[in-house]
Amino acid sequence: MMGGSYAGNAGVFLVQTLFGLYIGAVMIRFLLAVVRADFYNPVSQFLVKITNPPLVPLRRIIPSMMGIDMASVLLMLLLQMLELYVIGLISGLSFDPFGLVVLAFAELLSLLFQIYFITILIQVVLSWVSSGGYNPAVALLHSLNEPLLGRARRILPPIQGFDLSPIVVMISIQLMTIIVVAPIRDLGRSLALV
Repeated sequence: MMGGSYAGNAGVFLVQTLFGLYIGAVMIRFLLAVVRADFYNPVSQFLVKITNPPLVPLRRIIPSMMGIDMASVLLMLLLQMLELYVIGLISGLSFDPFGLVVLAFAELLSLLFQIYFITILIQVVLSWVSSGGYNPAVALLHSLNEPLLGRARRILPPIQGFDLSPIVVMISIQLMTIIVVAPIRDLGRSLALV
């Protein structure tokens, strides 16, 4: 009997990892489009290549709204719902469809905050060790994070040459995760579990 729970845990881990990587790729592509990052960057091209198979057919059906790629948003939501559903099957849980949508939204919001937190952290570390040469990944990190970091710099300008904007943004992201994501996730769980 104990072996079954180990297999279930392994199954949940595998599902979370595979879905998480792909949903993350779709979300990063979506975010790079929002900030109008370099489309010809090799990292951008890689993301386009791996996310095009489901997105191209969806874009024929679902138009963009106010400059937002709604096909990407729907794909992320559907994949997140499918991930939660499969995990529920593995764990022996059943979900209410509306609760599943709310829970999927909370998980996507959490992923959004995680992506920004991690990319800002990577950008900070790279700024300490960078040799100063051009790197396509660093260029994308700058494109992705500068809208947030620039706003933070207006609130807290550099002090004696030290840019504290990453700290401001990272603290804000953690607060938003606690104040916004956690209540939505709790609501989703209470609605989803039947």
